[in-house]
Amino acid sequence: MTKHKVLIMGAGKIGITVAGLLARTGDYEAYIGDLNLNQKLPTIHNNPIHFEKLDIKDPNTIITFVKKEGIEGVVSCLPFHLTIEVAKIASLCNIHYFDPTEDVSTTQMVHELSKKSTATFAPQCGLAPGFISIAANSLMDGFDNIEHVKMRVGALTQNTNNSLNYAFTWSIDGVVNEYIHPCLVIENGERKLKPALTDLETVIVDNFHYEAFNTSGGVGSLVDSYAGRVKNMDYKTMRYPGHCSKMSFMLNDLKLREDPNLVKSILSKVVPYAEDDKVVVSVSVQGYRQDVFTEKTYTNTLYPTNVDGNKYTAIQMTTAAGICTIVDLVMHEKSLSGLVKQEQVSLKDFLFNRFGSYYSQTDKTSNI
Repeated sequence: MTKHKVLIMGAGKIGITVAGLLARTGDYEAYIGDLNLNQKLPTIHNNPIHFEKLDIKDPNTIITFVKKEGIEGVVSCLPFHLTIEVAKIASLCNIHYFDPTEDVSTTQMVHELSKKSTATFAPQCGLAPGFISIAANSLMDGFDNIEHVKMRVGALTQNTNNSLNYAFTWSIDGVVNEYIHPCLVIENGERKLKPALTDLETVIVDNFHYEAFNTSGGVGSLVDSYAGRVKNMDYKTMRYPGHCSKMSFMLNDLKLREDPNLVKSILSKVVPYAEDDKVVVSVSVQGYRQDVFTEKTYTNTLYPTNVDGNKYTAIQMTTAAGICTIVDLVMHEKSLSGLVKQEQVSLKDFLFNRFGSYYSQTDKTSNI
């Protein structure tokens, strides 16, 4: 059987996880493209992952490689500010495109590039944006009138013991980016932009108390899809209590949001990286069904796991499983095409998929 050839740009933790999950099925031939390979590739029996030294700043070389190898799809697992360069290559080569970016302006440019291609473009297909939109959209089914859609996600350590009550479990670039850019919401029926690190609230999941506040990008395309149909909709990041006020002091009171590179430099010196992580997902939809005020909820707490002897963190698996599920639906199942919005995928179909099934291990869903 012919394997689907996929190029994953970016040899970081997410890129390597995506490559490993795809290759182990035997249905995909995975290529990792980057300047350096600083991590060991997963060992896949009879279907090794290929590393190719490719520089995103040299697109012509990548285009030549794509055409020579017959690459059918490309996944951007590079930092968000380089994602658009991968999308341009996909458009020029007319191959399928996937990314997990939360950056709003990047996604808008990807949408424009998709119009120039007959291939499928599926941006924002990770965790948040990505899975969170799939879960929220599925919960909204059956409501006659929707009052509020609340999407909450936390990429956290299992324990915390520093003054910021936080440790990095994923990209520092992504964290700072979502903390400084405006956040798209629906409020009282109107599409609005609100500042990040605002509207602080308490969220309780499995008897753990978290704080949640506005951050950019996680809502994906849901606001546009449900404009005029939902009274209130927002996405917030969850953290351990006390984190938001300290980040707000740094970014707003000290005005460091104007210099994100300085913020990254400061945080990289005082906030550690941790692999003993967990990802907490909480979605609730409130509204009326047959004149009865009703709430439907989905909550899930996911932890690191071992796949074929390789340990993957929760954020690696939640993000990579989201990407791989959409890749699978596009390239193997051929059930998605064109410009894909995550809300086109039902929660049932996502969890039934061989990659999305990672999420089904511990989820709790009410009233479905």
